[in-house]
Amino acid sequence: MINFSKFYKLFNLISTALVVVSILLLFFKGLNFGVDFKGGTLIELRANDNKINIASLRDSFNNMNLGDVNIKKFGNDKDFLIKIEQRDTSSNAIEIIKKDLTDAIGNSFNFRRVENVGPKVSSELLKSGIIAIALSLAAMLFYIWVRFEWQFSLGAILALFHDVIITLGFFSLFNLEINLSIVAAILTIVGYSMNDTVVIYDRVRENLRKFSDIKIFELTNISINETLSRTIITSVTTLLALVSIYLFGGEILNGFSLAMIMGVVLGTYSSIYIANPILVKLRVSQKTILKEDTE
Repeated sequence: MINFSKFYKLFNLISTALVVVSILLLFFKGLNFGVDFKGGTLIELRANDNKINIASLRDSFNNMNLGDVNIKKFGNDKDFLIKIEQRDTSSNAIEIIKKDLTDAIGNSFNFRRVENVGPKVSSELLKSGIIAIALSLAAMLFYIWVRFEWQFSLGAILALFHDVIITLGFFSLFNLEINLSIVAAILTIVGYSMNDTVVIYDRVRENLRKFSDIKIFELTNISINETLSRTIITSVTTLLALVSIYLFGGEILNGFSLAMIMGVVLGTYSSIYIANPILVKLRVSQKTILKEDTE
């Protein structure tokens, strides 16, 4: 049996440091919001000439003085995703861009898709994204509070907070773009992390009813080991799929898959070294469970 509880204090210190650094990064550096949240234009371009590449497109757009322009390949070598952070998102502005681009690289391309996001819409999307994450955390808190005792609820929420904050801190540190797909990934992380925690908490509560002479410090370790095979199998199979998406899904899916990979790793880690040490610190015992059962 692996003695996980032996490292509770060490990993608690590491997690605390990572959370503090992540909060400082978010406060002082902030997040790199994409077109979804800042507004601008999204163009899906297909080239009909092999001479057209990211470098030639970047030079052409830089000469248009449109502000920050991000160009990525996706799908195959002839497809490009272009994100322009500009205030003028009218159809006339798109026609001007198309004309200037034709003058620069010829007419061997076509715009397959054009999406415009105005400042008002982008601010509403940002607000909706924040509300969605906040509501999901509140719903999880309520669910755990109803299903378990308040000590378990606190541990689960702190584990979720840990996973989400460190993931956002990582994106802030490396200036990775935050868009709607990242919000979807964070919401998925919340669900995955909670699922891992609930599985272990179920076993902890079951063992608390069975063993009255074992302290919570040892009992959490027993419970983790009893659910370890399930945790490893679930995490590894999920990671295999996510790593495949990251490697072969193209740049357009890199952000989403990277956030999910971090979420799975952090969720597995926090279910062991964040959620369970909270129960130890709050001195959960058999009396806690029996008291709840009698109410």
